[in-house]
Amino acid sequence: MAHGGVGAAEAIRAKKISSREAVEAHLARIERVNPAVNAVTVVLAETALASADAADRAIGVGGEVGPLHGVPMTVKENSDVTGAATTQGLVALKDAMPAMDAPHIKQLKAAGAIPIARTNLPDEGLRYHTDNALRGATKNPWDASLTPGGSSGGEAAALATGMSPLGMGNDYGGSLRWPAQCCGITSLRTTFGRVAQASVIPPEDKAITQQLFSVEGPMARHVRDLRLARSCMCGGDARDAWWVPAPLAGPPVARPVRVAVTVDPAGEGVDARIAAGVRKAADALRDAGYAVEEAEPPRIAEARDLFSSLITSELRVGMYPLLKGVAAPDALRFLELSFAAAHQFDYAEYVAAFATRASIARAWSEFHERYPLVLGPVVTMPPFPVGFDLMNEENFLMILRGFRMTVIANLLGLPAAVVPVGVAGGLPQAVQIIGGRYREDLCLDAAEALEERLGVI
Repeated sequence: MAHGGVGAAEAIRAKKISSREAVEAHLARIERVNPAVNAVTVVLAETALASADAADRAIGVGGEVGPLHGVPMTVKENSDVTGAATTQGLVALKDAMPAMDAPHIKQLKAAGAIPIARTNLPDEGLRYHTDNALRGATKNPWDASLTPGGSSGGEAAALATGMSPLGMGNDYGGSLRWPAQCCGITSLRTTFGRVAQASVIPPEDKAITQQLFSVEGPMARHVRDLRLARSCMCGGDARDAWWVPAPLAGPPVARPVRVAVTVDPAGEGVDARIAAGVRKAADALRDAGYAVEEAEPPRIAEARDLFSSLITSELRVGMYPLLKGVAAPDALRFLELSFAAAHQFDYAEYVAAFATRASIARAWSEFHERYPLVLGPVVTMPPFPVGFDLMNEENFLMILRGFRMTVIANLLGLPAAVVPVGVAGGLPQAVQIIGGRYREDLCLDAAEALEERLGVI
């Protein structure tokens, strides 16, 4: 079997394998492996095989095919896919069948990709661990006693165990990147406005931080699959008024590309294994010809606190009252701890916070003028034991500090790629590469340079 989405697409076009063979192989893998990790929630075998047969007929008659023609993919259960419920991990939405695909899913299908299964997430995607009353908990394939991450934990575990060559997740507070670290895969948080977003499942219109901080993005085991998927999912859609028709590649930057590396952002502490991974990645980028130097990006701790207060203040008055009647007790416990851990804004503070956000965004934009890329940890702690995030406020604050380098990309709408750089203590090491707005191309270039030198785990 060809490895990854790019490899599968090339093999199908060359008639080395059929799309049916690719789909059947991954369906068989799901049947064998999923009971141990509970990453896949719904298998779409009938429609996937019908689509695969149609893809093979198109190849047979020499028709024009898309870049992902016949390639299987999995999709997190909070993105609309026709024929499968958009459950958001809630029992109340177990039958919420969308009448149309999400914009990026429609575009990926048009490029030839075939949804074969849905993947797990926490209730409404609002937890750092993947568990819910409808589907149960997803297990980390490296160590079942540790979290696989959240909220795209099902997608990350499915990719890590070979059940899918390409996955679709999203990221409101690290949900593409933290599971990638936990499970040892690669992922791309796209720039705000890059990928059109919409859902037909209520509430169709999100609150302001969900609009500004959350994006769709690809997940895979190989960086080249992220690059290919991104090129197929960035088209416009009238349902998203904030979509931006930005070119996939930005203007040239001075060579060698300058990279600011921060091992312990804001000096708040970092696990030794994670610090070692960042240093290893810095050395590998130097070897690849990048100009890497230690430099601290601006206002990291301030940005983390601002992000936390903005989203919890909003969730407390908006989402929480709606979830109280439908979310699982663990999900509500997580939200209540998040409210206790962050300062809750009144209206005047909420308004002022967006002015502060603009100030931090300007500081980062100026920093990116000098350093087009920032290399650092994803989360500064390794995957925590299952249940650690629900025990007490102290644990929650520890996790929140660990996410300081992650949520700044959400606050500012920046792109970021995560790539594994090795294994330490039996767990994946990973780093994050943050670029300026719409510079996913630079993030992917650097991630690919790391992958070439440090391998795929």
